[in-house]
Amino acid sequence: MGRSNKLEKARAYEKKKAAKIGAADRPAFHLTPYVGWMNDPNGFSLYKGQYHLFYQYYPYGTNWGPMHWGHAVSHDLLHWEYLPCAMTGDKEYDRNGVFSGSAIELPDGKQLLMYTGVREDKIKGKKKTRIRQTQCVAVGDGVDYKKYGSNPVITGSQLPEGASLEDFRDPKIVRADDGTYLCYVGSRPADGSGQILVYQSRDGFEWKFRNVLIENKNRVGLMWECPDVFSLDGKTVLFTSPQDIRADQLEGLTGNCGIAVVGTVDPDTGKLCEEWIQPMDYGIDFYAHQSVKTADGRRIMIGWMQNWDACGERNPKQKWFGQMTLPREISIRNGRILQQPARELLACRKHPLKVADLPVNGCVRLPGVSGRVVDLDMTIRPDESDVFTAFELRFAENEDGSRYCSLTYDRKKGTLSISRLHSGTCRALLHERTCRVGCADSLHLRVILDRFSAEIFVNDGEQTMTMVHYSDPKADGISFRADGTARLGLEKYDLAL
Repeated sequence: MGRSNKLEKARAYEKKKAAKIGAADRPAFHLTPYVGWMNDPNGFSLYKGQYHLFYQYYPYGTNWGPMHWGHAVSHDLLHWEYLPCAMTGDKEYDRNGVFSGSAIELPDGKQLLMYTGVREDKIKGKKKTRIRQTQCVAVGDGVDYKKYGSNPVITGSQLPEGASLEDFRDPKIVRADDGTYLCYVGSRPADGSGQILVYQSRDGFEWKFRNVLIENKNRVGLMWECPDVFSLDGKTVLFTSPQDIRADQLEGLTGNCGIAVVGTVDPDTGKLCEEWIQPMDYGIDFYAHQSVKTADGRRIMIGWMQNWDACGERNPKQKWFGQMTLPREISIRNGRILQQPARELLACRKHPLKVADLPVNGCVRLPGVSGRVVDLDMTIRPDESDVFTAFELRFAENEDGSRYCSLTYDRKKGTLSISRLHSGTCRALLHERTCRVGCADSLHLRVILDRFSAEIFVNDGEQTMTMVHYSDPKADGISFRADGTARLGLEKYDLAL
């Protein structure tokens, strides 16, 4: 399969430069780019017995640049093997980047990639440029891909009236029950808000506009990016990532956030009749989530573990930037999507340490409870004689306790806050976020720590909070603090991969 000089250059560069990044310089089990920059997950799929995860990628630096597609595969969602760069912008219609998209297996056994091609043109007589986004496809064998000769396959001529030619991206391709293909694409209508469009094809190559799935109408942010549509526990779920959310629109969250819209699709109109909208993460770093159905029928989600508003939070010495979240199993219970770490992680638990009903008043440090790659299962409840007002977990703590990350439960307010403010950062960015968890008699937390991140699963996955941090790797202290007396039940495991 012929490869362009631009793609060959990227492959040679990444192989050479990645060889200089040691395993200890990366997270233990969160995927990072081969080298350079990573953002949105793309093409999360099961193909020929392996999980394939592509990602938005700029190998030549640790800041966003002209987008490529990076590529990695795994047999268990935790151990990832890098494959060569899958695509770069080497055609006229995608010369300014190959943006986000998806992947699916064709009947002939080939893998089809669908992506947004970006072209930027100078406007004659003006200093401004004009961006055009179109949907394109490439076919390959799991390593090498050839772009379709009749690309782009969906253009601006197939947009509904008033839709933007510039904000039209992130195709998610799925196979319908009748064997045809559906494609969901993010779009900006005339009101400047967001909408999700639906296209249909018999073969994955020739597409026709079908309908508008859902309109934002300026309810939650503006442009809705990165759609993913699937069935789950009798409901239709739309994952999407709105830009520019205001605090009054989504439980106090602002900026760019990942959400789920849950409901049913009207068989006559093809529109999603929503029943509820919920944030998919209440922490600092989560966006552009995408899912796959496993061979055993589970729905697994993964997201970009970063925030566009906080990309300055980094270690300037690192040769990579950006991580993916831990793969999460999702389900629906009592009108809410729940998330749990993929069960494959349980096999990585080593050296169990269990403490039952430990009184915590002031600061408590426990022998054997430390580390940067750790699974903590915690239950916090009040003591019978002294109702506590706040409980704090500190992690990535240095020896003198002056630098740390924290998770704080304010029992009076019924809130949980995650923070990296004291981790050693010197950037004036978003470093803390708070969500409401209520004031129940006990709070259950599962805290997954990797070298440069924390993922918090609250009350069996009813809420999650995700955060990256680039603190000193030697800072591995863990401590517990309470105002008043709290009772702590703890299971601590090292994670060995």
